[in-house]
Amino acid sequence: MAAYIIAEMEITDPETYERYRAQTPGVIERYGGRFIVRGGRAETLEGDRQPGRLVVIEFSDATAARRFYDSPEYREIIGLRQQASQGRLILVEGHPPQA
Repeated sequence: MAAYIIAEMEITDPETYERYRAQTPGVIERYGGRFIVRGGRAETLEGDRQPGRLVVIEFSDATAARRFYDSPEYREIIGLRQQASQGRLILVEGHPPQA
């Protein structure tokens, strides 16, 4: 079953975050992931909370997503994200959208 890492971030240090953002695609690809959503405009349809930067990364399963998150390559750059933003990352299992 596919798994997704969903991130909602408030960027507090754009320069440092850009350094992090530039390094993530190669690591994500190395562990079999692909971006579904990477930033872009978000609109709240219900509720009163406006989301920050949203990112959704798809993996083949939760094990692959954890391999990415726990990898030495990601561990090297995770501090940049944590220093430059506040937010949360969620791992969720689900079926990919049907074409």
